[in-house]
Amino acid sequence: MTQAELHAPSTTQPEDFFQLLKPRVMSVVVFTAATGLIIAPGSINPIVAAIAILCIAIGAGAAGALNMAIEGETDALMRRTRGRPVAAGRLKRNDAIAFGVVLSVFSVMLLGMNTNWFAAGMLAMTIVYYAVFYTMMLKRRTPQNIVIGGAAGAFPPVIGWAAATGDAPWQAWLLFLIIFLWTPPHSWALALYSAGDYAKAGIPMMPVARGAKSTRLQIWLYSLIFVASAVAPGFVGQGSERMGGLIYQIVSIAGGLFFLALAFRLWRSRAGDAPDKAEAVGREAALYDVRAEAKPARNLFAFSILYLVALFASLLVESFALPGL
Repeated sequence: MTQAELHAPSTTQPEDFFQLLKPRVMSVVVFTAATGLIIAPGSINPIVAAIAILCIAIGAGAAGALNMAIEGETDALMRRTRGRPVAAGRLKRNDAIAFGVVLSVFSVMLLGMNTNWFAAGMLAMTIVYYAVFYTMMLKRRTPQNIVIGGAAGAFPPVIGWAAATGDAPWQAWLLFLIIFLWTPPHSWALALYSAGDYAKAGIPMMPVARGAKSTRLQIWLYSLIFVASAVAPGFVGQGSERMGGLIYQIVSIAGGLFFLALAFRLWRSRAGDAPDKAEAVGREAALYDVRAEAKPARNLFAFSILYLVALFASLLVESFALPGL
C-alpha cells in the first residue's frame, strides 16, 4: 500500500456495515427462526425470546459479512452483487472479516448465556458452514453447491426451536427440510437468467455447468419433492404434535399447486437457453427485468419467496390467533 493510499480518506459509511449483514437474507432468517421459536411447545420469557431472535439475526449477519469479505473479487464481476461494500471497494476485506468474526462470537456467546448452549452450538455451526464450507469449499467446486450449501439457510427455525426448548425434535427438522428443498428451485430459477454473471465469475451454478435444459428439469423434480414437504406439516403427526391446521393446509396446498404450475411451465419453457442481450440497470432490474423467454424463471423465483413466507406466516397465525384450529 502506498503512502497516498494509506492516508487517503475513507469512503466507508455506516450503511456499508449494515449492507454487510445482508439485510434481505437476514429478514427471512429472523422470520423463520421466530416461527420455530414461537410454535415450539412450552413457553419462553418474551425478553429471552427477543434476545434469542436478535442473536440469530446477528449470527446470520455475521455469516453474510464473512461471505462478502471472502467473495469480494467474485462479487465485483457480477452485476447483481458488484454494488456490495467490499466488491465496490468502499470497505476493506480485512475490516469486513473482523466485523464478521466479532459479530459471530458475540451472537453465539450471548445466545448460549441467554438460552442454552445447544442452540448456541447450532448457530456457531451454521455460521462456519456458510462462511467456510459453502463459500470457500463448495461454491466454486460443484454445481451442487446451492443444494448442499442450502442447509445453512434452513437451520434458523431449528435454532429458534432449540432456543425455546433446548432440543430439536422431528417437527423442527421438518421446517428445516422445507427450506432445504425450497432452496434449489428458488436459486436455480434466478441462476437461469443470471447464468452469464455466474459464468463470468467462474461459479459453476447448475445452468453454467449442466445447461439450461437440465436445470429446468431439476427445478421441476425438486419442486415436486419440495411441495410434498411443504404440505406435510398439515397432515403428519397427531394431536399436539401436528404443526399445521386448517389454515396451513389451505395455504400449503393452494400455494403448492400454483408453485408446481409455475415450475412445470418453467420446465417446458426455453428460459436460460439464450443469454441476456444487455445488462440490466440497477440491482432490482438485474433481478426482475428479464427478456420474455426468461419470465417463467423470474416468475417462479418471485413466487417462491411469497410461498415460503406464506407457509411460515400461516403457522404463526394458527399459533397466535387460532391455536385449536
